[in-house]
Amino acid sequence: MDKLIITAALTGAEVTRKNQPNLPLTPDEIAEAAYQCYLAGASIVHIHARDKEGNPTQSYDVYKEIKEKIESKCNIIFQPSTGGAVWHGPDERLQPVELKPEMATLSAGTCNFGPDVFMNSQEYIEKFAIRMKELGVKPEIEVFERGMIENAKSLVKKGLVDTPLHFDFVLGVPGACPATAEDLMYMVKSIPEGSTWTVAGIGRHELPLATMGILLGGHVRVGFEDNVYYGRGQLAESNAQLVERIVRIAKELGREIATPDEAREILKI
Repeated sequence: MDKLIITAALTGAEVTRKNQPNLPLTPDEIAEAAYQCYLAGASIVHIHARDKEGNPTQSYDVYKEIKEKIESKCNIIFQPSTGGAVWHGPDERLQPVELKPEMATLSAGTCNFGPDVFMNSQEYIEKFAIRMKELGVKPEIEVFERGMIENAKSLVKKGLVDTPLHFDFVLGVPGACPATAEDLMYMVKSIPEGSTWTVAGIGRHELPLATMGILLGGHVRVGFEDNVYYGRGQLAESNAQLVERIVRIAKELGREIATPDEAREILKI
């Protein structure tokens, strides 16, 4: 079994300081939160940028500032979101990929997202995949519904993405795939042989699915984007606190933690 890759999803596009007073918003705050997660044991940091008012932005310049500030502190893998917020258009969403990060997310289909719709048409998906391949960026295939795995396989057949693929199963988003053990098992069994995978459980599902991910040989994503609580009614103090818990559980279950360079090797970056 590979060592465990922990991704820290620091901010997201929906969470506000009203939900989580310790949410990092500025480039300095995001970079420091990334560094603290690195010290805690994370090897990937998943980034959503915010503008000066704290609103979601896909600005090339803001992502560039965040990337440079993180790289000045540590060698954690910088993984920007190309999902952005539900109202961002495809060209806007693609801006961070122009920074040529080692990885970026690639959402593999359209789904309901709470009261909104997260639009990822075939045209969007293929456009994002083509640009990532041109720039040498490894996509993390984000899966919110089971059928999105088939969309990813179609990208492979068309030569738009290279194998081995890396998936992120985001489970428990209201309106999308539930966060059940059965759903996770189905997805794990459905991906192409040789693929790697991460699981991100939303809200109260974060910890149980993370534990399953550790036991099944997958990898784990935690952080304020997915869950702002440490326990029932208890807000987490920081993203790093959520990472530290996964490190502790993994060690108790006999799973070693991957460094950023070990994660690069596992993911074939």
